[in-house]
Amino acid sequence: MSIGEPAAGHPESVVAVLGAGVMGETMVSGLLRSGRPASQLVIAERRPERVTELRERYGVDVVDTAEAVQRADTLMLVVKPQDMERLLAEIAPNVRPGQLVVSMAAGIPTTYLEDQLAAGVVVIRCMPNTPALVDQGMAALAPGSRCEEHHLQEAESLLRATGKVVRVPESQLDAVTAISGSGPAYVFYVVESMIEAGVHLGLPRAVAAEMVVQTVSGAATLLRDTGEHPTVLRERVTSPGGTTAAAVRSLENGKVRADFLAAMEAARDRSRALADGGL
Repeated sequence: MSIGEPAAGHPESVVAVLGAGVMGETMVSGLLRSGRPASQLVIAERRPERVTELRERYGVDVVDTAEAVQRADTLMLVVKPQDMERLLAEIAPNVRPGQLVVSMAAGIPTTYLEDQLAAGVVVIRCMPNTPALVDQGMAALAPGSRCEEHHLQEAESLLRATGKVVRVPESQLDAVTAISGSGPAYVFYVVESMIEAGVHLGLPRAVAAEMVVQTVSGAATLLRDTGEHPTVLRERVTSPGGTTAAAVRSLENGKVRADFLAAMEAARDRSRALADGGL
């Protein structure tokens, strides 16, 4: 058995969530819904009102960071990139060889995390997204230099509590951040724009919102369930000389496709800047 490898099916493995913001709370609620006992979860939080809220809502232990690190086998670092340096300095004295550290901060490379923590600490970097709130998340993970297969399986099992998971080389995580990490915001932007268009064309706002949300949800389900290429599905809706053809032509004339590419390149570049210390 490798250093830090738990016994097969070990029932007492404890996960500490460090960072009780939206994504941290999402991970806690998802893990509980997936069947992990509350006794195997701990949250690090200092604000008294937030401690009370989390304890009452989830029935899990909410403690200070040092205690959370000491009690856990796996640490999930769910903080903003700007807060990572402070968190690593706080946990470094208590992190021990063999612990698994799963970082969800955009742009922070595994080499940086490994350098700040004790030798033998295993690091995995991942990028989730906000649909994890409704168990429809998309997460990608990449291993650090000390990571073995059982560590990746452990991280995957945690992330599957709130959606789908894929493995990628770390060199691709900036692109993942641009596509799926930031991706929900692009969809919300399109939805917002379509609703405003509906109002402009004379629909009541509530009706426009219901129609757009269901249209986007239905289109996404159609993509997922049929496995068809999006171009094929788009062409099925686009009759020659019809209304959809006119709309698509307008979008192409406006260079919307190129703008999406430029936007995602900008997100990728920002993720790279975070790795270079451009916080």
